[in-house]
Amino acid sequence: MATGDNYRQEEIDRVKTWLEQVVIGLNLCPFAKHPYQRGQVHFVVSLAEDEETLLQDLLYECRDLKHMSPKDRDTTLIIIPEILQEFDDFNNFLDWSDALLYQQGWRGVFQIATFHPDYHFAHTEGHDADNLTNRAPLPILHILREDSVERALELYPDDPETIFRRNIETVRNLTFKQKRELFPYLAFNASEINQDD
Repeated sequence: MATGDNYRQEEIDRVKTWLEQVVIGLNLCPFAKHPYQRGQVHFVVSLAEDEETLLQDLLYECRDLKHMSPKDRDTTLIIIPEILQEFDDFNNFLDWSDALLYQQGWRGVFQIATFHPDYHFAHTEGHDADNLTNRAPLPILHILREDSVERALELYPDDPETIFRRNIETVRNLTFKQKRELFPYLAFNASEINQDD
């Protein structure tokens, strides 16, 4: 088993910084702040060097989360430093993770959000600012409890669709200096990014 007791604090610290400064700091996820402040977010580094082992780690973390109270652990971020560094490989792995949820009967129990240093949406070019909403310092599988997501959305005052649109507007309005400060692990070319500074 490559997760659990095996972890590297450096990778966890990098992801926590991203979560604090980008996800929470820019309010890209209005539901992230309170679980994080309450210590309900679990960070684990998978030491998997192949996809089969990573899938086993995902299975372990889902089972672990399922048997814990949401008050103790509401969500888990699996940080992946060794493999899936190419976004296409990472994206292809998601078919395996979806199949795992289906096989275990966890559809409607868990959902998996994804982040990657080279994340890009299908409708974008790689350098488009829109992709920053899902760019993290390392590949991440974020296991979410479906019921927690549903409760959060019920309390959200606006149409949930506005979250995505607002996030796109937020990252598009970042200055070049802000992008370099918030995403130091990305190589920005000023001529490729829409600038307003």
